[in-house]
Amino acid sequence: MQPRDLSAHDEYVAGRGIEEVARELGREPDDLVKLASNENALGPSPKAVEAIRERAESVHSYPKASHADLAEQLAERWDVAPEQIWLANGGDGALDYLSRAALEPGDAVLVPSPGFAYYSMSARYHHGAVREYALSKDDGFAQTAETVLSQYDGERIVYLTSPHNPTGSVVAPADVERIAAGTDEETLVVVDEAYGEFADVDSAVELLGERDDVAVLRTFSKAYGLAGLRLGYAVTPAEWADAYARVNTPFAASEIACRAGLAALDDDEHVEGTVETVEWAREYLAETVEAPTYDSQGNFVLFEVGDASAVAEALKQKGIIVRDCTSFGLDECIRVTCGTKPETRRAAEAINEVLAER
Repeated sequence: MQPRDLSAHDEYVAGRGIEEVARELGREPDDLVKLASNENALGPSPKAVEAIRERAESVHSYPKASHADLAEQLAERWDVAPEQIWLANGGDGALDYLSRAALEPGDAVLVPSPGFAYYSMSARYHHGAVREYALSKDDGFAQTAETVLSQYDGERIVYLTSPHNPTGSVVAPADVERIAAGTDEETLVVVDEAYGEFADVDSAVELLGERDDVAVLRTFSKAYGLAGLRLGYAVTPAEWADAYARVNTPFAASEIACRAGLAALDDDEHVEGTVETVEWAREYLAETVEAPTYDSQGNFVLFEVGDASAVAEALKQKGIIVRDCTSFGLDECIRVTCGTKPETRRAAEAINEVLAER
């Protein structure tokens, strides 16, 4: 017996963990700097860590109350109804819930290229088809309404990423609204704002008060430093509220994740420090690394370095782990996550050394 034909499905290849690379190189993990996965350089929210410790003995109970409490807190923050908050196992889980709620077999989605692989993966898991709109290096990977609408052909879901991974470009709410207005009534525009805290642009959530065809993804992985807990959510149109109970897995987010999320939402000091660190690192990398780059509003910077795989391998030998963007279709680019000041300075020096050697 075999599973169904999965030959059209892509595999998501995550950045390798620092322990894996350390074992490969025969070095101690503390000798390495990992700037490949856009994780929070300052670590998790201290208030979330405290909540995790306090709640460890309650994990024998299902997270009914904590799930409701977190949805209510997020709803208050975004000025929506709690039913519009779809908690999930990371932003990826929220993508799956939207696919379950929206896609019939054969329905198509429109995704950016380059872009986050899981948009296409989730669609195919739910028997959907995938079409792409290309972002051009020539205009700095700008995401405009014209770029998206010129490739639109009635797809059920249109994905936007703001800030975009791996380039860091953003979509203004005005362009999101133009895209939503320019697509069919039965098309849902999904705006992935996983890196939204780092961007100088308003959230597309502000459109939900007037539109029933826009949804927004958010995560606790980046600014709050809770990537290992896998906690994310979608903010959906009011008309979609009843669908959540029909498509989500039972208790979509764990007790520990929900309690950590509640605590992290109250940790303004950690988020502010994270954002300040990212802003400093973006500027330092852009000014110091001797390679062409693009304006980024994420917690990472994209560089053109020639042979990305070779450069990433040379950097690994120097103890710096970056993301080779060949998997994004950008085989001449590396993506460097914003680290702490010492990490960022060390990475910039190593990149320049490698480029000079080449």
